[in-house]
Amino acid sequence: MFIYNTTLATAESTTVTSPMYTTNGTANTTTDHIRWLTVSPRACALQAFYVVGRGAGLTAISGISFRVLRFATASTVGTAASIRPRDPGSPAAVTTAFTLPTIGATPTLQLAFGSGAAGPGGWVAPNPDSVIYLATAGGANGNADLVSGSGTVSLNFDLTSEHSE
Repeated sequence: MFIYNTTLATAESTTVTSPMYTTNGTANTTTDHIRWLTVSPRACALQAFYVVGRGAGLTAISGISFRVLRFATASTVGTAASIRPRDPGSPAAVTTAFTLPTIGATPTLQLAFGSGAAGPGGWVAPNPDSVIYLATAGGANGNADLVSGSGTVSLNFDLTSEHSE
């Protein structure tokens, strides 16, 4: 089993002055941030999301809702994201990821979690049976997307995700 991290390709810098992600500019509207796809001959699964809101000086209590959705018709296009192994000796990932895709059709909710606009949140699979499989061993095609929403517009947040192969 190998563990990988997915990040925006443009976010790999030492500065934290600009957010990695932003919720939609319209209240209560979903934004699709990342899609993962695989046609792997080995099992691939999402296993953790670590998020923190970057809202400074907010005067209202607001939260960010995150959902992991699987689509009957997968999302398309987007900008290639960076997938980095946690162990530098791991092989290249077979799963691909893209940011800001065109959202797919016929979603099935896999997971919902949240964070405060200025606080931490996230999700970690509590056991191996709780991961969100993109594909099982044998190579079934799989996809999942991470979307966000909030009643407050344009909330900034940072995100780290992990998947295993």
